[in-house]
Amino acid sequence: MSLLSLKGVSKTYSGVPALRAVSLDIAPGEIHALMGENGAGKSTLIKILAGVVAADTADITFDGHPIVIADPGDAFARGLRFIHQELNVVPTLSVAENVFLGRPYPRRLGGLIDWRRLANAARNALKRLGITHIDPRTKVARLGVGDRMLVSISAAFLDSDAGTPKLYVMDEPTAALTGEESERLFAVLRSIREQGRSVIYVSHRLDEVMRLCDRVTVLRDGELIATKPIAETSQDDVIHMMIGRQVDEAYPPAAAAARSDVALTVRGLEGDGLAPISFELRRGEIVGLAGLAGAGQSEVLRLIAGADPARRGFIGLGPREGRPRGLATSWRRGIAYVPRERRSEGLILSRPIFENITLPHLARFSHGGVFLARGREEAAARQNGEDVRLKARGPRQLCQELSGGNQQKVVFAKALLGHPSVLLLDEPTRGVDVGAKFDIYTLIREGSATGMAVLVSSSDFPELIGLCDRIIVMRDRAIATILDAKGLTEEALLAHCYGRESVGDSATAHTVEQA
Repeated sequence: MSLLSLKGVSKTYSGVPALRAVSLDIAPGEIHALMGENGAGKSTLIKILAGVVAADTADITFDGHPIVIADPGDAFARGLRFIHQELNVVPTLSVAENVFLGRPYPRRLGGLIDWRRLANAARNALKRLGITHIDPRTKVARLGVGDRMLVSISAAFLDSDAGTPKLYVMDEPTAALTGEESERLFAVLRSIREQGRSVIYVSHRLDEVMRLCDRVTVLRDGELIATKPIAETSQDDVIHMMIGRQVDEAYPPAAAAARSDVALTVRGLEGDGLAPISFELRRGEIVGLAGLAGAGQSEVLRLIAGADPARRGFIGLGPREGRPRGLATSWRRGIAYVPRERRSEGLILSRPIFENITLPHLARFSHGGVFLARGREEAAARQNGEDVRLKARGPRQLCQELSGGNQQKVVFAKALLGHPSVLLLDEPTRGVDVGAKFDIYTLIREGSATGMAVLVSSSDFPELIGLCDRIIVMRDRAIATILDAKGLTEEALLAHCYGRESVGDSATAHTVEQA
């Protein structure tokens, strides 16, 4: 008997089908992968299960009984727990308060909140993930992205000991986690499976799906393609089912070698807690930033972009040199920035696509600096949307209605509209499916072919090796080494990140002396 059975699930938005008669069965005690490209219908299916969205048609059976999930509270009461890709935390509250979001706080006699019991319960939930370094009393605003995700995940395990949860639904839970943090989560999920509980696991990371899951269901364009045991399929099979074609190469070929003239000079740039940084980017060059979590990669990008204030140092574009003066100035000077958190930093979700794309470039579409030429705005946004292979109903569609991969393409369209000389990318393919990844890699290659210099930070080491010409290794919030990516292995790059440069290293490298 199935724990969860969905039959004939359909949903249409504004006449556009998001799901077409999809069926899904989850067995007790299994980890079931749900896969598909961005826009395939995975998020809509999860929202229907969570009671956030009402299906047009659906027959749902849970634990042997036909049910209707009226709202999120109903889903919670039935034993469903959801962990979403985008962080659902309140930075101004403590870790313990975030773990208890949406649940009643423990009380003392007289109705006062029992803060000690609250902290202890949150501490125990974190311990189920093997997390002991996070103090439940700490404000979430003081935590990094990975730790914030761990707090969000731990909330699902708050009352696991009571036996209430029966099904966990996880949407890209490891997107912001380090390898070590991910392994801790996998151990917990295997324990859940052994207890007879089940997991619906949504991820674009095929390697972890193949290691962790028992079966895989693939959706494409809102339709069910297949459900197969993991033991009877391969990564290539899953990719073919997802995108309907074979992907012969993970990365598009480089169009030409980088040019000799310098596009960006960074000299002694120093920020809060970051050692002085110095390096150069040549025109047409793609350079990676690698390091362990907290090594300072994102901070380097934010300093160059002007998103964070620089204490000392300079950046130069061609013959001009100066200290970064803020994001608006950087955009005007030809430095475009794609931030790590697209939803909170890169987009205004409640506004249409064209407004998001043109936002840093409004001077181009104004009459006398006063009135905006909306027609020209929309036309430019439509063209750039086509250039980045954006899948949308039109430039007036709200960004919040797009899939994660298409939201990321809007951020790219915004960055590329001004034809920048330097493109800064922070985790550009996080939470993006294999087809959209190839599109993004193609955009980066096409930009570099025109002479644009690209600086990209990624926790995906194969991505850096496959895409970049050189890789800057960060360690202890300083540049430790610069490597030639050609011939570099993932093991050698990781060894450099740990400071063990001699381990399996055949790539050219040199240590950078900071001024």
